[in-house]
Amino acid sequence: MSSILAIISMKKEQIAGGAPIFYADSIGEQQSIAFKLEKILDATAHDLKNGTMIIIKHA
Repeated sequence: MSSILAIISMKKEQIAGGAPIFYADSIGEQQSIAFKLEKILDATAHDLKNGTMIIIKHA
């Protein structure tokens, strides 16, 4: 089973939930945050192609 560890989004008005949420002002900032979290959490970043990326830990 996989778990969502974090959400990185450029759309503050569309994101809510139980995982930690990080907001970015640009695609570059979003990717930078996602890739850093990916390494720190030993997880995988997935781009949902709608202004949101999620960090998933695959079991």
